[in-house]
Amino acid sequence: MSESPVERGPRAFRGKYRWVICALLFLAITINYVDRLIFGVLKPVLEVEFGWSESDYANIVVAFQGAYAIGLLLVGRMIDRVGARWGLGVAIGVWSLAAAAHAGASSVIQFAMARFALGVGESAGFPGAVKAVSEWFPKRERALATGIFNAGSNVGALLTPILVPILVLAFGWRAAFIITGLSGLVLMALWFLVYRRPREHPRVTTAELAHIESDPPDAPGKISWAQALRRREAWAFIVGKFLTDPVWWLFLFWLPDFFGKTYGLNLLTFGPPLVAVYLLADVGSVGGGWLSSRLIHRGWSVNRGRKTAMLVCALCVTPISIAVFADNLFAAVAVIGLAAAAHQGWSANLFTLVSDTFPKHAVATVVGLGGFAGAVGGMFIAKVAGWTLEATGSYVPLLAFASVTYLIALGIIHLLTPGLRAVRTV
Repeated sequence: MSESPVERGPRAFRGKYRWVICALLFLAITINYVDRLIFGVLKPVLEVEFGWSESDYANIVVAFQGAYAIGLLLVGRMIDRVGARWGLGVAIGVWSLAAAAHAGASSVIQFAMARFALGVGESAGFPGAVKAVSEWFPKRERALATGIFNAGSNVGALLTPILVPILVLAFGWRAAFIITGLSGLVLMALWFLVYRRPREHPRVTTAELAHIESDPPDAPGKISWAQALRRREAWAFIVGKFLTDPVWWLFLFWLPDFFGKTYGLNLLTFGPPLVAVYLLADVGSVGGGWLSSRLIHRGWSVNRGRKTAMLVCALCVTPISIAVFADNLFAAVAVIGLAAAAHQGWSANLFTLVSDTFPKHAVATVVGLGGFAGAVGGMFIAKVAGWTLEATGSYVPLLAFASVTYLIALGIIHLLTPGLRAVRTV
C-alpha cells in the first residue's frame, strides 16, 4: 500500500510547500504578461513598419480584449469543474502558441487573429491562479498569496521593455514573439510536473495540510452563472473589475506611447521609466495584500481590513490626473508609478473578496464573470483612447477618468456588500 501525502510530507519543505505553489503562480502570471505586453512595447516599431493609425492599433487591442472577455466568461466554470492543474496548464500552452504565432502576422487582420487567440488562452490565467490559491491557502493568507502572484504582472511588465529591445535588435521583432512564446511551453511542462491539490501532493506535511484546511469547511453544492448573478457579492466584484480594470489596460497598452509622445522617448529609451513604474507596481501588489492581511491578523474584521486597504489604494490613484502636466519625466513616473502600485494593491484585495465570500467550488466562476466585465471595460477604454488621441492628441481626459474611478467603485462595492459574509450555494 502506498503512503498517503500526509504521511510522506515530512520528507521535504516542512510546512512551506504552499509558497512553492505561490512562486509557480507568480512565474505563470509573469510570462502571461510578457506575452501580453510585447505588442504594446513594439507599437512604435509596428506602426512605422505597417503604417497603422491609432484606430488600427486600438482595433487590434480590442480583438484581444474581446477574446479575453469571452474566455473569462467560459473558463471560470471550466476551471471550477476540472481544477487548477488542468485548467491553467492547458491555458498556458494555448497562450504560448498564440504568442509565437504573432511572428507570422503582417496585416491588421492577421495581428488581430493572433491577439484573439492570445486573449482566449490568457483568460484562464487569473481565474486559474485564484482557484489555486483557494485550494492551497487558508483565508487569512489568501490576500498575501494573491498579492505575490499578482506581482508577476508587474514583473512581466518590468521585464518586457528590457528584454524586447534586446531581442529586437539582436534577432528582429518576429523572433522576439517566438522566443517569448516558447518560454511559456517550458512553464507548461513545469506546471504539470509540480502542481497537485494539497491532499494529493507528496511534499505536503501533516501540519501544513491542517493549516491549509483550517477554515470551516465549505458548504457542498454547485453554482451557475444565473445563481452567481443573483448574489450582491458577485456584483460587487463585477462592478469593481468593470470600473477599474480599464485603467490597468490603459497602462499596459498606452504607457509606452504616453512616454513617447509626451517626453520624446522611443524603443531604446522608454525602458527605464516603464521599469520604474512596474517596480513600484510590484511593491503595491504585495503591499496591498500584506496591509489587509496584517489588519486582519491584528483583530480587524475581514470586511474592515479589506476595505480599508482598498480605500488607501483608491486615494493613491487620484494624483494621476496631473501626470500629463508634470514638469519633468521623473515627476510623471513617480505619479504614474504610485497609481500603478495602488491599482495592484487594489486588485489583490478585490480578487480576495471572492474567496472571502464564495466557497472554493464557485471561486473561478465568479472571478471569470468579473474578469469578463473588466475585459469589456478594457474594450471600451481601447476604443475611447483611440478616438480621444486621434481627436485631441491629449491624455488628459483618460487620466481624469483614472483618478476618480476607484473611489466610485469602492463606494458601490460597499453599498452592495456592507459586510462580507459567506455565500451559500446549492
